[in-house]
Amino acid sequence: MHRIVSAHALSGYRLSLRFEDGIEDEVDLTELVGKGVFAVWADPAEFERVFIDPENHTVAWPGGIDLCPESLYQDVAIMSDACCVRDKHPSTK
Repeated sequence: MHRIVSAHALSGYRLSLRFEDGIEDEVDLTELVGKGVFAVWADPAEFERVFIDPENHTVAWPGGIDLCPESLYQDVAIMSDACCVRDKHPSTK
């Protein structure tokens, strides 16, 4: 299981995440806002209350809201890989 060691709310319903293996990036959670248990995020202040759950080492919010660390890791790893490929192959203009 991938453990999240750092999480910070950013503007636009994004999270900055770092995992114990050093992989880090941002994830955009806009698509969840207003849906089901995520309805409380309609108030950005509620989204900003994110914390790391000490039992399952994932991001969580008051009221029992949490997200699967494996899914978040996959999103972050894909973004990190895309950035590496882009950095290794700069576009020519």
